Amino acid sequence: MKSFTALAALGAAALLAMPAAILSADAQTPAAEAKADKELVASIGNPARQASHKVRDLHRHPAETLAFFGLKPGMTVVEIAPGSGYFAEILTTYAKAYGGKYIATGNPIANISEQAIWGPQTYVPFNKDSGPLVPAGSADMVVTFRNIHNWMWQPGMLDKAMADFAAALKPGGVLGVEEHRADPRPETVQGTRAAGDGYVSKSTIVAAAIKAGLVLEAESDINANPKDTKDHPFGVWTLPPNSRTSQNGVATPADFNPEKYKAIGESDRHTLRFRKPA
Repeated sequence: MKSFTALAALGAAALLAMPAAILSADAQTPAAEAKADKELVASIGNPARQASHKVRDLHRHPAETLAFFGLKPGMTVVEIAPGSGYFAEILTTYAKAYGGKYIATGNPIANISEQAIWGPQTYVPFNKDSGPLVPAGSADMVVTFRNIHNWMWQPGMLDKAMADFAAALKPGGVLGVEEHRADPRPETVQGTRAAGDGYVSKSTIVAAAIKAGLVLEAESDINANPKDTKDHPFGVWTLPPNSRTSQNGVATPADFNPEKYKAIGESDRHTLRFRKPA
């Protein structure tokens, strides 16, 4: 891939600064402001990113989020369940151009399969029976975006996930979590499935992380959305980018208006930074 020097120069003028992170009652140290470095701005500006991903930047705040987590050149970053590759496109570009390693769970992502363009990638298994993600204590950062609700549907999986993340991290390493925020209400329970509507409480996430030996260092409202009322007929998937209009077993309300949910935007989300004690 060509150098991102020119791209960085263009992006520097639009360098994004995250709002002051909101320190929770559980956090152990003061949260600091963070700014995206020019390397991160350049990686987000990569013209090879999918257009369908770029349009989500307005809602997902990748520069502020990754800066808040503390992403730096040269890091080994493990991304959990990267899905279509929204953050993977940014993280692989960053690692290739500025040194570092990108490791993800699951199968290779088709749209970044050309490693000559996107850089080397390693993919590892992650499920209830999987072994270590990476050699113990070898990752600088583990990140997971909107995945925790899925693990709550599998007994014991959230605890295993957090234990796997803690084992992967170096002492002083960071776990960055973004998740649909249930607060101020508890998770919805549908049958035996907690967080069945996709929303998870902060207390659930923090308790699982602490159990694994991690410390909540700071939280931020970077990805907050006060317009999200969290009472949608098809759960969080009623909102963009899924914009679900029907669901098996759930009656579509007679007055259902998809435009109402598009106007809300993406969900209200936690952005939490945990650290493995040194």
